[in-house]
Amino acid sequence: METAINIGYACSLLREDMKQIVITLDSPEISNLEKLGDKVAVAKASNTSITNQIREAKLQMNSFEGSSTSFGLIIDGKSLSFALSQNLEDSFLDLAINCASVICCRSTPKQKALVTRLVKKGTGKTTLAIGDGANDVGMLQEADIGVGISGVEGMQAAMSSDFAIAQFRFLERLLLVHGHWCYRRISLMICYFFYKNLAFGFTLFWYEANASFSGQPAYNDWYMSFYNVFFTSLPVIALGVFDQDVSARLCLKYPLLYQEGVDDILFSWPKILGWMLNGIISSMIIFFFTTNSVLHQAFRKDGHAVDFEVLGVLMYTCVVWTVNCQMALSINYFTWIQHFFIWGSILFWYAFLVMYGAVSPIISTTAYQVLVEACAPSPFYWLGTLLVVVSSLLPFFLYRAFQTEFNPMIHDVIQRRRHEAETSGDFEQEGKVARVKDKLREDVSLLSK
Repeated sequence: METAINIGYACSLLREDMKQIVITLDSPEISNLEKLGDKVAVAKASNTSITNQIREAKLQMNSFEGSSTSFGLIIDGKSLSFALSQNLEDSFLDLAINCASVICCRSTPKQKALVTRLVKKGTGKTTLAIGDGANDVGMLQEADIGVGISGVEGMQAAMSSDFAIAQFRFLERLLLVHGHWCYRRISLMICYFFYKNLAFGFTLFWYEANASFSGQPAYNDWYMSFYNVFFTSLPVIALGVFDQDVSARLCLKYPLLYQEGVDDILFSWPKILGWMLNGIISSMIIFFFTTNSVLHQAFRKDGHAVDFEVLGVLMYTCVVWTVNCQMALSINYFTWIQHFFIWGSILFWYAFLVMYGAVSPIISTTAYQVLVEACAPSPFYWLGTLLVVVSSLLPFFLYRAFQTEFNPMIHDVIQRRRHEAETSGDFEQEGKVARVKDKLREDVSLLSK
């Protein structure tokens, strides 16, 4: 028990200003019963002792309610076996979650797994367990996220975990850097999927409603088949792999960024519904602006008006441009891969129109020479695409501008600070100092080995 308390102070789980709650069965009465060999009496006395200690600990915490006093709970494996019993586990959990730190020492592998399960089911929170040996395997598999440390005690923990690291100190970077990046990437990627499919799907709905649901398709069959395969899939994959709102160094410098994931700011229902609403608004702008601008006037030099084949190509072009440019507005970290995927997807749409339109009209049907002969020669096609795309992106742009200025999120504030520091030249100097410190840490680590 003393060793566990000393280790707790060494790793800052316990502090000098904390009040310690120690639950143990090292009492003279229980020791005497153990010497007599009466197991039933020992179990009964132990259960009564743990019940009383938990009750007294709760009363002690209630007496300090309203003050800034924090508590640290220390319990050994022998006491833990009774605290995890069916009649005491709720009281023990209530006591534990009200403490700033909880140390379970001399616990068995099964007890580690049971404590993890109790916290996971009792609080409904996402649990993370970290261990380095075979005795931690059950705990790692029971937790929502298991982090194994590969080292002296073998590879069992690393092989049974979701993530494996070489040293405990890498946990900070795993959570604060990669955890934040992954949460942001996945959240934005899923929301963007809702957006781009609603923006495309509702243009079909508005078209059918305008055509009195006659069954006349707005787009060629291959347009619809290739939408999620070639024209909009690669940019969102690049977002889910490469995007970074802030650098790794700033993630470590501002741990508050990790709180966005804890509070579920980027993947809440208001955020999801907001992206869905953005998709519906974009589809309305694309359809109604396109139809009202081209249906009542000549589209070609020879005076021909727009037919439904050209209208479908114009609308589809606006959709492809809008959803890909929306991705360009949402990305924070541009590399050549993002540029290649976003602008390449748009160029591939035009290349597809040319190649598919060159095929026999028996196969290409409504797409036959539609770009080369009808759309490309018309300045109205290019001007209409530009105006509709800008109008479709304007609501999101205005929303983000207003949010960044008047109600910024944590990463917005940090990005602004970074920009101001870069403008003043302090950021570059700060980066050099940070790199020197990192180099010194590596040198010290090598010398210690």
